[in-house]
Amino acid sequence: MLSVVIPTLNAEAHLGATLDAVREADEIVVVDGGSSDYTIEVAARREVVLLCAATGRGHQLIAGAEAAGGDWLLFLHADTRLSPGWRKAAEQHMKAEPERAACFRFHLASAAWQARLIERGVALRTRLLGLPYGDQGLLVPRRLYDALNGYSSLQLMEDVDFVRRIGKARLRLLAADAVTSAERWEKDGWFRRSARNLACLAAYYAGAPPGRLVRLYSG
Repeated sequence: MLSVVIPTLNAEAHLGATLDAVREADEIVVVDGGSSDYTIEVAARREVVLLCAATGRGHQLIAGAEAAGGDWLLFLHADTRLSPGWRKAAEQHMKAEPERAACFRFHLASAAWQARLIERGVALRTRLLGLPYGDQGLLVPRRLYDALNGYSSLQLMEDVDFVRRIGKARLRLLAADAVTSAERWEKDGWFRRSARNLACLAAYYAGAPPGRLVRLYSG
């Protein structure tokens, strides 16, 4: 059984398409962190398990994993839409690699040349460092998730923290795309947003406190 866990916060603009793209899942768990828009209404119109949790993706992912019934968990951002064929790619992985996690190829929903450049950089980081971010989706066997004590209740970098504990040797890249909204890059500037992400990663590795990471990420 495959359960998809999606944390949400004011995600009404993208959530519908994200949910429609994963309708092949056996179970979908949406965990809202206190949205003030119509996110909950969008989720309620579909066949999902709808929960509320404290604001913060770490808290929400933990709550979603606890509620999910699947022996495989797919953690997905609310603004990330999986491409057709994702379930087949996931099934092949689950059958061939029952003890390993997996992520999808990163793709930005933009025709801009800067998007293609950023995608190449993400592909390089994923291949060389085994360090995908949460916007690539993360498919994890329940046994591995439990053995690693799951996500931490961090305000930011909860995805990096968990993927580091999984380790490069236990992580595969699937032959399907995770198409993520490019709004943050278009709003903040393509290279400014990417530079800020790298600065957050460097600060995290340097041991910066969570509050500082949040301020850095928010600009």
